[in-house]
Amino acid sequence: MEKEGVQKYLTLISGWEVQGGIKIAKEFSFDDFEHALTFVNAVGRIAEEEGHHPDILLFDYKHTRITLSTHAIGGLSMNDFILASKIDRI
Repeated sequence: MEKEGVQKYLTLISGWEVQGGIKIAKEFSFDDFEHALTFVNAVGRIAEEEGHHPDILLFDYKHTRITLSTHAIGGLSMNDFILASKIDRI
């Protein structure tokens, strides 16, 4: 995806940041481990339904970082922004 496309779609999702021009990432914080883990599992279900799998990091017991890119093309595609939008609705 061209830089202009990335910037356009980035305006449609809140809090996601471009990393190295080939990934988007966002951190989420929760009250406790249980809520963070519930979120991670919900992301996993959506990702499996979409057939588009993010990198998911659960750290400091109640924080998560989701990183999206399309591995097959080595960069960003529309699917990354669609999945980011769905994750934001959890």
